Amino acid sequence: MKRREFLNLAGLGIGGAMFTNIPIIGHAVPLETQWSPADTAKKKQMADIALNAAKSKGATYTDVRIGRYLNQYVVTREDKVQNIVNTESYGMGIRVIANGSWGFAATDKLDTDNIAKTAQQAVDIAKENSRLLTEPVRLAPQKGYGEVSWKSPIEKNAFDVPIKEKVDLLLGVNDAAMKGGANYVNSILFLVNEQKYFASTDGSYIDQDIHRIWPTFTITKIDATTGKFETRNSLSAPVGMGYEYLMPRAQDKIQGGVTTLYKGRYDMLEDVKAGTAQVTQKQKAKSVEAGKYDLVLDPTNLWLTIHESVGHPSELDRVLGYEANYAGTSFLTLDKWESKKFKFGSEQVNIVADKTQKGSLGAVGYDDEGVSTKQWNIIDKGILVNYQTIRDQAHILGLNESQGCCYADNWSDVQFQRMPNISLKPGKAGTSPADIIKNVEKGIYIVGDSSYSIDQQRYNFQFSGQLFYEIKNGKIAGMLKDVAYQSNTQEFWNSCTAIADERDYRLGGSFFDGKGQPGQVSAVSHGSSTARFNGVNVINTARKI
Repeated sequence: MKRREFLNLAGLGIGGAMFTNIPIIGHAVPLETQWSPADTAKKKQMADIALNAAKSKGATYTDVRIGRYLNQYVVTREDKVQNIVNTESYGMGIRVIANGSWGFAATDKLDTDNIAKTAQQAVDIAKENSRLLTEPVRLAPQKGYGEVSWKSPIEKNAFDVPIKEKVDLLLGVNDAAMKGGANYVNSILFLVNEQKYFASTDGSYIDQDIHRIWPTFTITKIDATTGKFETRNSLSAPVGMGYEYLMPRAQDKIQGGVTTLYKGRYDMLEDVKAGTAQVTQKQKAKSVEAGKYDLVLDPTNLWLTIHESVGHPSELDRVLGYEANYAGTSFLTLDKWESKKFKFGSEQVNIVADKTQKGSLGAVGYDDEGVSTKQWNIIDKGILVNYQTIRDQAHILGLNESQGCCYADNWSDVQFQRMPNISLKPGKAGTSPADIIKNVEKGIYIVGDSSYSIDQQRYNFQFSGQLFYEIKNGKIAGMLKDVAYQSNTQEFWNSCTAIADERDYRLGGSFFDGKGQPGQVSAVSHGSSTARFNGVNVINTARKI
């Protein structure tokens, strides 16, 4: 998959062409395939073959990942099913340290001889790499957990739901959009199941069963008079849940600023009906006047700004310059952390990293180095206090253990530092989005994510959205269009003056966050409540400069 495809699929709006060109990860398998996990005892036996073979060839440390990666795509357009695909990828990755250096090799031939040969290859690669070492790998200590397991706490396995039920849902969504006046509508359902087994010479044998789901759509309506068109993408978030995500409960209903949403659930049909009406409103909306505005950002918009301006720059490998070719390094250099007083944002801004949050994309029991997951602060009352690390980075920050941020998107790829869930903590109790809006004299309320741009240091940026509403004297005064906001990361987060409380807290996120070379993708969530940012520069995207 190309980087451009990653970006298109990462919550930025999937155009119609993308729905007929879904990236296939693994090989296609029949739709009636049984999805039950492989036998755990057999996986332990295969892992032990690799661990023993690597040790006999000179490895001082070895970890083994046996992965079965399942994906399902259900793709529709208007009244047609365009594609239904099941894919599977199954194999083993072996990572070792020999002569103080890393080595990695992988195989999908899981018999005794091939596993042993792959382990030897990993050791041979490590020994060859060691010729270039300036200092040996230093791993943070990690206790072995013995034989343990972890499963996503799903209520209904989406892979067990009949294809017809999924197709009926999507075609019903499309039908509602067409009846509401849309000219085109695409809808899609992505399902992921990672069945992962980890073993290491530390003494861990960890079996995990991880589920993710993402329903999404794009509505397009054309003005017959002018030929111009407007779109509205779904306001869904990809999540680490089962099919229950698409079964909203009455008690989860919350009232957002301009649309009805659910806390932890998603009503796809209700969203498409609202979206179709909003596309019509967008056609009639007035074009924004460029200038300074107080912005009120809904979680469906703010998640992407958090991802790009907080998540990526706090990755320690970017800070150190180890990651540079794919989207740059970071302005959050170590001297800013060492000072203990770098003012990243206002005192309202508290950013937490979390690999344990139920329902999030990044939630797992253990990372791909066998480290038990946890939560920690990145920004505390506006001050930079920490980064994201894995086992061979922890000593750089003087940490006694890894923060559990290691991940590989497939058994065939080596694991490396990836972003945990990075979220903005809610504000004080009793503060609602309506309370925030009523105190804004001149502002814009922004819902949904869209295009963005950010520089190679993750500092200067521009973001847009799906829906824009003018705020005058504390009230919503009508819809705007052609809106994008510009700032730099430090200025933007220091302009944060209010955050709604936990009642409004919702997750956004990306199914396909790209990083590394060769490129890998990971899934990550970003939570927040609605937040206010004062005096942010807004441009008109339709007008030539």
